[in-house]
Amino acid sequence: MSSVHLRQVEKRFGSFTAVHPTSLAIPEGAFVTLLGPSGCGKTTTLRMIAGLLDPSAGDIEIGDRRVNDVPIHKRNLGLVFQNYALFPHKTVAENVAFGLKYRDVPKSEIAGRVQAALELVQLPQMGARYPKELSGGQQQRIALARAVVIEPDVLLLDEPLSALDANLREDMRVELKRIQERIGVTTVFVTHDQSEALAMSDEIVVMSSGRVEQVGAPQEVYNTPASAFVARFLGASNILDARCTGRTGGAVTIEGPVFGRLEVPASKAPALTGAGPAKLVIRAEKLQLAPRGAAEDGIAAVDARVEAVDYQGQAVRYFVRAGETQLQAINMIDEAPFTEGAEVTLRLRPRDCAALPGGDT
Repeated sequence: MSSVHLRQVEKRFGSFTAVHPTSLAIPEGAFVTLLGPSGCGKTTTLRMIAGLLDPSAGDIEIGDRRVNDVPIHKRNLGLVFQNYALFPHKTVAENVAFGLKYRDVPKSEIAGRVQAALELVQLPQMGARYPKELSGGQQQRIALARAVVIEPDVLLLDEPLSALDANLREDMRVELKRIQERIGVTTVFVTHDQSEALAMSDEIVVMSSGRVEQVGAPQEVYNTPASAFVARFLGASNILDARCTGRTGGAVTIEGPVFGRLEVPASKAPALTGAGPAKLVIRAEKLQLAPRGAAEDGIAAVDARVEAVDYQGQAVRYFVRAGETQLQAINMIDEAPFTEGAEVTLRLRPRDCAALPGGDT
């Protein structure tokens, strides 16, 4: 295992900057996800770590070694890509053994290491088969076995689950995290899927337009977004223009539309240090719909009307209007959801809000 450090790493393609100067510290043994939309620079960053792209500026270190000028085959990295890149004319065992042949591993050891890797991914009987005989999920596991059999210092995963159907993706992300925890390898995972990032990561690096927006543990990034972009990209959020009127003790006072005055925990508004424009961030699942008139101490409540209903099985997403403002709320349901046109009470606990400076976009 090795740590990974990026020190002011930048990548330019002509006049276009794909990754602006970026510094990251990825701890040894951690599972770190680069998360963001297409074109944000996450895959470019991964490819620079791998040695598939040269940085335009800055330094990349794996362990205590600067690797800018070290070719990919000498960085001791495990790589898994979206298309798996298995050799169709080779058996599963031959695919898994491929990297060992170029690392001076004695022939007497190769079979044992290949079998151990297949057992790790729970496909011990598949060695004699060919890739075309495997399902998509099995091919993904073989690609992972091939990456870990070389005992890499760092495992790099570029959208490895995106080719799988929804149910298999959920199963495989659990399996992938199990394998990573078992072998303890430092892992850098690239995805645009927020649910994958939140479920699997020790730390998430949120990227946008070639820049890092926020780095933190999943709970921190989700509950205390550092920017409106992060709030919008992770989960469904209502972001309302508001005003901070003061900060005292452990709370920030926010005056805004719909709910009026709210005392937001200071820990949920670390960038607000005094009075001024603000943005109030309310996660959709933190807004609760109740029959009109329902009230409870310590809960901010306003009248609203359901404008649209998006039924999702165990949960339902409502689009509701409170005064001039449309909000979205995601609620779990036991029986039937509220219907379009229903008059409801919209409830919110102030402690569930976050707040950002008003100029943040």
